[in-house]
Amino acid sequence: MSLVRYSILVLAISVVTFALAWGAALRRADVATRWAAAFGAGLALANTLVAHSLVLWSSRRSTNAFLGAVLGGMVGRMAVMLAAVVAGVFVLSLPKVPLAVSLLSYFVLFLIMELSILHRRTSAIAAPPGARETER
Repeated sequence: MSLVRYSILVLAISVVTFALAWGAALRRADVATRWAAAFGAGLALANTLVAHSLVLWSSRRSTNAFLGAVLGGMVGRMAVMLAAVVAGVFVLSLPKVPLAVSLLSYFVLFLIMELSILHRRTSAIAAPPGARETER
């Protein structure tokens, strides 16, 4: 899946799920809680877009480049996300629990999406032509 299509997909999912969360709970929450939830969702969104970009960039390169980009990117993204969470809590004074719940919820959702997309992509590449028809 291209970066543009993936970006549109995760943005659409973010908007729809945030609207549902707004209707269910965030509408009655205080302003700081709303900002914390939005901040967590934004961090997870940025994280998944960078992860997908790294996978797309490295997919046509050597195995060493792929592992370096994916694993090195993972360490880099973890460090940036940790710094952003610390800044959100200590600099922006965002509530910890709504920030953590939002970030982790979106992170898990986007991780499942990313893994399923990668699995389908690598399965399609690894399978010889006509292999799908013989499985049925």
